[in-house]
Amino acid sequence: MSAAGIAACLWVLAAAVVALLPMRRQYGPGFVLLGLAPVLILWLSLTYGWWVGIVAVLAFVSMFRRPLFFIGKRLIGKAPAAGWDRRPK
Repeated sequence: MSAAGIAACLWVLAAAVVALLPMRRQYGPGFVLLGLAPVLILWLSLTYGWWVGIVAVLAFVSMFRRPLFFIGKRLIGKAPAAGWDRRPK
């Protein structure tokens, strides 16, 4: 397995560990993982091909759909609606 594949496996394991943390402790490591993902996806695409990159992007969007939705709303200038995360208080 290449270094890109090993790094991707470690990223997935780190994401699983972060998901087990309480919500208030997920923010810091979650932002780091969110920032590293595009670099890792590009590395995987260059190493294994474009189809692996597409699969990695789909997996990434699936895992980070809520933060990406929130960031997207902020980028286009719309504040997310109250209760956008649909979690009971």
